[in-house]
Amino acid sequence: MRKIVDVEVLENYELLLTFDNNVKKIKDMKPYLQKGVFKKLKDKEIFNKVKISFGTISWENDIDMCADSLYETSEEVK
Repeated sequence: MRKIVDVEVLENYELLLTFDNNVKKIKDMKPYLQKGVFKKLKDKEIFNKVKISFGTISWENDIDMCADSLYETSEEVK
């Protein structure tokens, strides 16, 4: 199981994720902003408060994502 060791907020609802194997990937969060609890992340103030929690990323109000899923669905930074 992959773990996220660093997260940085980028422009346009993207996140730069660094994993425990030193791979850096960019996750575009825009497709999620229309779904369920993720709708709250349209508020930039909330989105920008992303943090690392137990090896994955999370936001307030118990919003989180699976690190393995993020690893598989993000674009690697070359």
